[in-house]
Amino acid sequence: MELTPQQKAARPLLYLGLASIAMSFAGLTSGYVVARSALMAKSEWQTIALPAWFYASTAMVALSSGLLYRAQRVLKAGTAPTREMLVVLLLGLLFAAFQVMGWSDLTSQNIYFTGAGSRPEASWLYVITWFHWMHVLVGNIVLAVMLRRTRKGYYVGAKQLRFTLGAQFWHFLGFLWFYLLGFLLILR
Repeated sequence: MELTPQQKAARPLLYLGLASIAMSFAGLTSGYVVARSALMAKSEWQTIALPAWFYASTAMVALSSGLLYRAQRVLKAGTAPTREMLVVLLLGLLFAAFQVMGWSDLTSQNIYFTGAGSRPEASWLYVITWFHWMHVLVGNIVLAVMLRRTRKGYYVGAKQLRFTLGAQFWHFLGFLWFYLLGFLLILR
């Protein structure tokens, strides 16, 4: 199975994009650390308990990633993983919905992103999780395209590479969420 020049370039381009995303989050988490340190030195940092919805969303992304790995194996075996992809997409959408519910919990506790009553630690929490959520939104679009193409029998031969790259993007977003959740738990 000979890859076209475009297909050969796809993997390095994905990795370049993932590196850019990782660097963006490195910058955000570095900013968080600096702001936290400055405010803690003045005893002005307040710890925010993460919403339970964030933990529920973690379960969704873990399950979706595991099922997507299974879908990759099914596809490599020559069968279209349509059911698996449908469930992966549903889990991805639940992840996004649970994040929104988490933000709703925060606002019900009077923890706001901006405006009267907002605090820097809350603003950082919202920005970091919202920025990830925006990437998850793109990830869900990728999953929807993958499901549509799976249903149409698109992923045969060299085209399986596109499925693999979409899966790698989703796995990266899951790994990134685990990093962010751990970061926010340790440095509250």
